Amino acid sequence: MKLRFWSSLAFGLSTALSAQVSLPRILSSHMVVQRDLPVHVWGKAAPGESVSVRFRGESRKTNAGPLGRWSLYLAPGAAGGPFEMTVESKHPGNAVAQTITLDDVLVGDVWVASGQSNMEFPMSDAATASQDIPKAFIPNLRLFVVQRQAVDYPQDDVESDGWNASTPNSVGNFSAVAWYFAREIGAREHVPVGIINSSWGGTPAEAWTRMGALAADAALMPVFASWDKWAARESDSVFLRKEKPHLIAEAKAQGRPAPEFPWLPQLESQSPALLYNGMIAPLTPFPIRGVIWYQGEGNTDSDRAPLYGRLFRAMIEDWRRQWGIGDFPFLFVQIANYKAGSIEDWPTLRQQQFESLELRNTGMAVTVDIGDPENIHPTDKLDVGLRLSYWARAISYGENVEVSGPLFRQAVPEGSSIRVWFDHSGKLVIKNGDLVSFEVAGIDGKFVPATAAIENNTVVVSSPSVTEPVYVRYGWSDNPQCNLFNGAGLPASPFTSAR
Repeated sequence: MKLRFWSSLAFGLSTALSAQVSLPRILSSHMVVQRDLPVHVWGKAAPGESVSVRFRGESRKTNAGPLGRWSLYLAPGAAGGPFEMTVESKHPGNAVAQTITLDDVLVGDVWVASGQSNMEFPMSDAATASQDIPKAFIPNLRLFVVQRQAVDYPQDDVESDGWNASTPNSVGNFSAVAWYFAREIGAREHVPVGIINSSWGGTPAEAWTRMGALAADAALMPVFASWDKWAARESDSVFLRKEKPHLIAEAKAQGRPAPEFPWLPQLESQSPALLYNGMIAPLTPFPIRGVIWYQGEGNTDSDRAPLYGRLFRAMIEDWRRQWGIGDFPFLFVQIANYKAGSIEDWPTLRQQQFESLELRNTGMAVTVDIGDPENIHPTDKLDVGLRLSYWARAISYGENVEVSGPLFRQAVPEGSSIRVWFDHSGKLVIKNGDLVSFEVAGIDGKFVPATAAIENNTVVVSSPSVTEPVYVRYGWSDNPQCNLFNGAGLPASPFTSAR
């Protein structure tokens, strides 16, 4: 961003009459603005100042309001660039003008990438880093990183170093999932792509949800009880470390396990709405194409997982309301396979994510086949980004492409067996031997392992210990062995028919 000043008055002119125009950090040189939508430009200036914006041969004017805020829209346009945008302000009765010039502005598609550590996971740690980082020079792919900021009330700007073009130097610390997704979209659609990474490891969905959206649904009140537990545990942990260090030393001296609390993320990152306030709210004036989301591990506690679907859907719907550009695509990753702790409920969380597909223009990338049982951060981020891109290509760009592996549609009892139908089945395929990870239950709801076979592109499931099966489920564990795929090579989502 270049800042230029012109003055025709003496140096001694009162600074009280000087122009004071400024822009939020998301509006800066090298940015991508969303094609086919009005271009929103906003910022601050001295109250009453006249502000004009020129872009692609068009000029618009407005005045800063009593609080010094101003906002205007320019006409939408097709993808292209680079262009120059100039913002000029002038105080009434003052010949001093200030001009901000933004260089190298592209018009294309803008996507927001958000969530927790698997979205934050950097390219430098990805399994494919050594082959892809050296080839990361993509001038029309632009990256923007929102720095961590938890705040008690919605902000009007994010913390960031601004936009950068994709290069081997700029991608190393950038989200691997987001970069692979954006690279694929740019290559397929042949338009500039801007990807905004706003993520924070170890965070729950409620931290990314606006307080008003949480408060509007009484069923979400347990969210605040969960936060209170986190606060109490953090308080105990801090007290032990700071006030009672001798207890730790005594335990070690006596050969006993030291009293300790498990590692906890920063309390501020767990607090309802605080990340929305600092890292999402300032972005909502900036038109986008859609959102990709990788989060869920932070809500797998057994008391939180059953509520995730309602919370997640409330968050999606509210983000769409706050952006005010319609039901834009919201594409998310179902959490992968992992050996979790006994107090966590990963199967229920996955089911809650699956049921969120009921919302319009949502898509879910199934990753139960590419996780790492020993590492909550699997390093295969290429396939995650590609699977998200399939949904984008279908929902946002209208391509005829298979977006998913088999997704449970319905189950119908047939005597001593139960037959399962799937959407996105294509031609059902078994990888590596017989079908595994299917279970059935009778009216009592007690599930037992079952045998399963493909028949007429459905799956027939049975067990000799359940003579009249009523329910069926698949992949119902934290680290399931799943081998049901479709002809496109995409895995079936875990599911249960008992809702």
